[in-house]
Amino acid sequence: MIRRFVSRRRVIAGMAGVLGSPMIASGIARAQANWPNKSVRYVNLFPAGGATDVLSRIVCQELSELTGQQFVVENKGGSGGNAGADVIAKSAPDGYTVGLLSIAPHAIAPTLYAKLPFDADKDFTPISTLWAVPNILVVKLDLPVKTVPELMALIKANPGKYSFASGGSGTSPHICGEMFKQRAGLNMFHVPYRGGAPALQDMLAGQIDMMFDNIPGPMAQVRAGKIRALAVTSTERSPIAPDVPTMSDYMPGFQMTSWGGLCGPAGLPPAMVEKANALVKQALESKALKTAFLAQGATSLYKTPAETVAFRRAEEAMLAPIIKASGAKVD
Repeated sequence: MIRRFVSRRRVIAGMAGVLGSPMIASGIARAQANWPNKSVRYVNLFPAGGATDVLSRIVCQELSELTGQQFVVENKGGSGGNAGADVIAKSAPDGYTVGLLSIAPHAIAPTLYAKLPFDADKDFTPISTLWAVPNILVVKLDLPVKTVPELMALIKANPGKYSFASGGSGTSPHICGEMFKQRAGLNMFHVPYRGGAPALQDMLAGQIDMMFDNIPGPMAQVRAGKIRALAVTSTERSPIAPDVPTMSDYMPGFQMTSWGGLCGPAGLPPAMVEKANALVKQALESKALKTAFLAQGATSLYKTPAETVAFRRAEEAMLAPIIKASGAKVD
């Protein structure tokens, strides 16, 4: 018997010939054009009950109605959104796992973290931005302050005594707290959680003193009189909290807007990306979605795929010096 050995190069060449045949290429094109033809997994980077969860479900409901296929939210919290982002980065680029493109892992983490399991610029396919939302500073009721200046005076009189919480290291609320510390010269420590919702629960239990959070998260508790709101981080007052001042009223130039978008892993087919972007644009133009966003203090934010890529890079470049100046770092 004569054994014939086929070189690896010849095998690969043969496979390429099959995959490159008109019939196979046509099938791939049809699959992309028909996307989605089954349920789509949407990975949210934070636990259920927080602002990103609420806003993500609003978007996914609209996309489900537009396509006739379910966009199913799956919460993968941890490490300031990095754990969920890694799930997206390592998923198959077939369009059936997408998820949240977030300021936390995609614009803050590259500067804040010494090491990440993904490359924010190379391991994702940005599809569109979705929303912009300010943060809000809230304190527990038994903290004897009603304004930001009173809070600063209390912390300065008791250095090292007070803590501030956030939904995780590297989130925009965390960086807000670090900016507050740095600009006001305050000595307080950061307590990171696996999302805004569990942090809020500990605040209601009196275990933490204050926190920054995306404004939708704590507003129900603010309205119920269970916690006190001191300031929002937008340049103007929020329509859902018109009586709450801005941080810039006390610290000129203090501003931080959180944002979310839609992305998939690197290598998503361009035709699929364009179709997904068009669906997002249609969803964000929906009156029902805009009303639901407004009720959460968020505004819709649409960009093309190319604009989304440029936006993410610009946000990372803008935030890097702020993070470095704050002294915040995660090994």
